[in-house]
Amino acid sequence: MSLNLVFEALSHPVRRRILALLRDRSMSAGELASHFELSKPTLSVHFNKLAEAELIIRERQGTSLIYTANLSVLEDALSRFLDFRETD
Repeated sequence: MSLNLVFEALSHPVRRRILALLRDRSMSAGELASHFELSKPTLSVHFNKLAEAELIIRERQGTSLIYTANLSVLEDALSRFLDFRETD
């Protein structure tokens, strides 16, 4: 996990909203898209950025992509960030 990738992914409000939606349960790309007034290609860019940072896990189920939050990566990133603060 790259701390830079995690914080870059978290820098956009749409990606933070996607993570908030996934906090309670996994969702398909279509379910997530229904919460936004964005094109599917635009949302796909956001999904890819989150996946690159390992903040979400995507699995293919038939013709659908199912997204799940990978909160352990977020917890690890926050822990490492707090370690930086304590050493200053």
